[in-house]
Amino acid sequence: MARNFVDEFEVKLESASFQEIDDYDAFKNKHLLDELRNKIIQNLIDHNVTNVKSMDEFVKKEIDATIEGYDLTNVERNYLYNLIDNEISGYGPLTELLNDKEITEIMVNGTNEIYIELDGNIIRDTSISFINEEHIVRTIQRMIQPLGRTIDTANPMVDARLEDGSRLNAVVPPLSLNGPVMTIRKFKEELANVDDFLRTGTLTPYMARFLQACVQAKLNLIICGGTGGGKTTLLNVLSSFIGHEERIITIEDAAELKLEQEHVISLETRLTNYEGQGEITIRDLVINSLRMRPDRIIVGEVRGKEAFDMLQAMNTGHNGSLTTMHANSPADALNRLETMILMAGMEIPVKALREYIENAIDIVVHIQRLSDGKRKVTSICEVTGFDDDVIHLNEIFAFNQTGVLSDREVIGEFVKYDFVPNVYDKIVARGIDTMKDIFES
Repeated sequence: MARNFVDEFEVKLESASFQEIDDYDAFKNKHLLDELRNKIIQNLIDHNVTNVKSMDEFVKKEIDATIEGYDLTNVERNYLYNLIDNEISGYGPLTELLNDKEITEIMVNGTNEIYIELDGNIIRDTSISFINEEHIVRTIQRMIQPLGRTIDTANPMVDARLEDGSRLNAVVPPLSLNGPVMTIRKFKEELANVDDFLRTGTLTPYMARFLQACVQAKLNLIICGGTGGGKTTLLNVLSSFIGHEERIITIEDAAELKLEQEHVISLETRLTNYEGQGEITIRDLVINSLRMRPDRIIVGEVRGKEAFDMLQAMNTGHNGSLTTMHANSPADALNRLETMILMAGMEIPVKALREYIENAIDIVVHIQRLSDGKRKVTSICEVTGFDDDVIHLNEIFAFNQTGVLSDREVIGEFVKYDFVPNVYDKIVARGIDTMKDIFES
């Protein structure tokens, strides 16, 4: 006799108190299909099935064997087939999330603990789950296998760029005490432009014109902010202001920048191989880029010894360089830059180092993701010098938060301070006169 859904799940439903669910049958069907899916996937894991030539035949056989005796409609069978298809030819329960262009980040903290970033907000997705921890590891391995990478107890951490440009970071035991975890920052095919920033209120037209003039005048800029604040996106937008006649060299850990200029050389770091050899660092690439006759050097992020080499490039004729770094404010960015160089073992007197930084860096831009998930350029400063231990910055533009509404929306206003910045003369000297109405009115 065929088993029906009521017989299988009535007890579970009563204990879960789902009496208010309108579509009672659909709910029961979903739980049955989830259970059948778990059985089939566990069988795939147990038999280490990763690629089957006649996948259609294999999946059909597995489904038929598992659902024998159940009353399933064709719609339900197709649904189950698609789930298993994702396991073999896709990335398991993450397949649909990876295909959703609105989702910008995926965070897997455990089998039933999956979060997504949507419109700047982190949301827990309760609609999907993994079978067990081995299922998570299996999914990670499927993602990194085409890249020639692996993850196991001997190599418990991996950071890689997937074939579509997305960045994957995964950590498994013994490094992770919570079991295997992974984070995927998805690559956006259609990157933001300055009009997008203006439309979403990330900055004002005055700020956009000023930053465009700074890039065109070949000033050296640092973009700082926290994780997920939008530093790389802003870097890509500012890079679009570089002239098409210039030779640009980009240096990144994982290629995210997407420049439209014709003369672009993209360099990417390389991790060590299985023998612990062959590593190519950001610093190696910065040093090498100086021999490649660049007009501009763009470093995706500085966070170590390469900071000194980047400053050296800025101070030796490679003006107009751009980079990002993690920092909580423009002043913090310069302090961290100083600390990076000193910790790298550079035997430079602190006073001389600060003069070096002052001469190299013209503008520091801070971008931040606010509590409502929206991103704002909260400060644009010029570097005017150091006095003992005090960094002198002139803040030219800022966003001042004044409160938070009941729906968590942040309210505030952009301000332009009433003075003419020192860098204005550098910009005008380059023949750029697009800001008279901003600073000379």
